[in-house]
Amino acid sequence: MKSFDKIIAVFIVLMAAFFLIMNMILLKQNTSSVPLYKVEANRIEQELLSGNQISADDYPNIIGIYEFSGDNSFYVSDNEYFIKEINNKLYRIEYIDKPEKNNSMLIAVDIVLAVFTLLILALFLYIRKRIVKPFNAISSLPEQLSKRNLVMPLKEHKSRFFGKFIWGLDMLREELEHSRQKSLEYAKNEKTFLLSLSHDIKTPLAAIKLYSKALSKGIYSSPEKQLDAAESINEKANEIEKIVTELSANLSGDFMDFDVHCSEFYLADVINKIDKYYTDKLSVMGTSFSIDQYSNCILRGDADRLEEVLQNIIENAMKYGDGSSISVSFSDEEDCRLITITNTGCTLPDKELPHIFDSFWRGSNTGSQQGSGLGLYICRRLMEIMGGSIYAEISSGCMNITAVCPKQT
Repeated sequence: MKSFDKIIAVFIVLMAAFFLIMNMILLKQNTSSVPLYKVEANRIEQELLSGNQISADDYPNIIGIYEFSGDNSFYVSDNEYFIKEINNKLYRIEYIDKPEKNNSMLIAVDIVLAVFTLLILALFLYIRKRIVKPFNAISSLPEQLSKRNLVMPLKEHKSRFFGKFIWGLDMLREELEHSRQKSLEYAKNEKTFLLSLSHDIKTPLAAIKLYSKALSKGIYSSPEKQLDAAESINEKANEIEKIVTELSANLSGDFMDFDVHCSEFYLADVINKIDKYYTDKLSVMGTSFSIDQYSNCILRGDADRLEEVLQNIIENAMKYGDGSSISVSFSDEEDCRLITITNTGCTLPDKELPHIFDSFWRGSNTGSQQGSGLGLYICRRLMEIMGGSIYAEISSGCMNITAVCPKQT
């Protein structure tokens, strides 16, 4: 903010200096180098040579015109004068020496400079009020968000330049707060689950240890008692097995929440965003990127989530393809629009293809590439929630992943 104020101050000083210099130059140029009375005296001489009648009243800088009559008083005057011989006659021409200044041009230039200065100054003040000041006020917000210091909603801003930015930051704040709450809830549930699990296992485990110890020490001497102890051990083992089975079922279930808002949207709205983002990005990487011609249609689902699905697939193609080519093609099947993303250089073995949509699964072709194994799993879950599906196939060394999107009927 202070830096911008300095720029405004420097601009004002420079314009004032320029204004002063221009006035000095124009004043100097507007001052005639030849006295005007001499110019008018030459005109008088020409008029007399032509035999015309003249009058001093016709010349602003001439006071009087007197012909020599033989009287010595001819050479005496309180005014400045000079003697000129015209047509063999002497004339005393009295004058006043005042320079002519063309003030009209000077005033016009001053007005133009003043208007220009005021317009630029008004533009600076507008930028300061509408752009610099609001941006200065929100410049620390991303840092505060990263530190999770903002728990209150961000103040709405009506600026046409930063209104959407503030709205996006507030959405990010809400998402971070929501993620934080979910993390705390998961941590709490995990701790509660482990405590409950340890308690549930501890009781039958203690009974098994007790019966085992009794049998090892021969406390149960009769075959009937020994049989009862063995059956009790088996019963408690079944309880533990049941707990482990329930645990496995819980762990294999869906562990992620997906916020999907289904509605109608145009396919072109999503594809245009994908085209705009990846055309430049992939051209820098030297990867050929193409999107086939397609007919626009209305789809049913969440436009933002479909965009996320396509982005995940393309990011995977960039990581695990050979970087030569990535293409997007379209087809129709019943009431669905199929969007297929193809990348060259697929090295995934055919036998691993059925597992690529599993959570935390990573193929043998990942090498040193970093990843969590969740990208395509998220794609599958999102497409299922939106009423569609997703599948993959390998053909001629290319990976083809197709998102099946239901049309609005």
